[in-house]
Amino acid sequence: MTAVGLPVLVRLHLISRRVPATVIALVACGAVLRGALEWHWVKGSGNAALQFPTLFEAGTAAAIAVTTYGPFGEPERATGRWLPWLRLGTALLLTGVAIAVLAAGAAAANLPGGTLALARNVAGATGIGLLAAAVVGGALAWIGPMTYVVVAEVALSQSWTSPWTWPARPPHDRGAAICAAAVFVAGITITAVRGCRDSLSD
Repeated sequence: MTAVGLPVLVRLHLISRRVPATVIALVACGAVLRGALEWHWVKGSGNAALQFPTLFEAGTAAAIAVTTYGPFGEPERATGRWLPWLRLGTALLLTGVAIAVLAAGAAAANLPGGTLALARNVAGATGIGLLAAAVVGGALAWIGPMTYVVVAEVALSQSWTSPWTWPARPPHDRGAAICAAAVFVAGITITAVRGCRDSLSD
């Protein structure tokens, strides 16, 4: 595999994970969020206003989680030492893109909770998606963030105080940031080392 060259290996990995299409989807999420905030689809500044952006944060996390699925399965694992680093780099890259495009979409529109809460929520939801990929497989990994968004919506509507429901917590809540970061680190570590679950026999 070293004969292929690292740049070519990186390009092939990104293509096999549908990363270009995922980036387009992330940018589209940022654009729709921008329109929603500018056209006042979101009213007020309380918990109700936080629920709508939470959908976009979970949506981007779901898109990132699905990229853990690769079409080659076990043969890919025999390609050498670079695979964990490629998985890690892809997840970090897409998480950064998701945070950047959502922050850019909300830049001039006074996003409830601000960029700090947005970054925390995207990272935490992405971690849930990556953990789901390790349990149910990359193709179904979107279930994790989309299930969590239901919990987050309930937490926001009922003003839960648990740090594990970080979208319901203030931007500078240290406990919520620690919980979201812990889930993200766990998810990104497991998928980098082990990859997603390919089949029920894994």
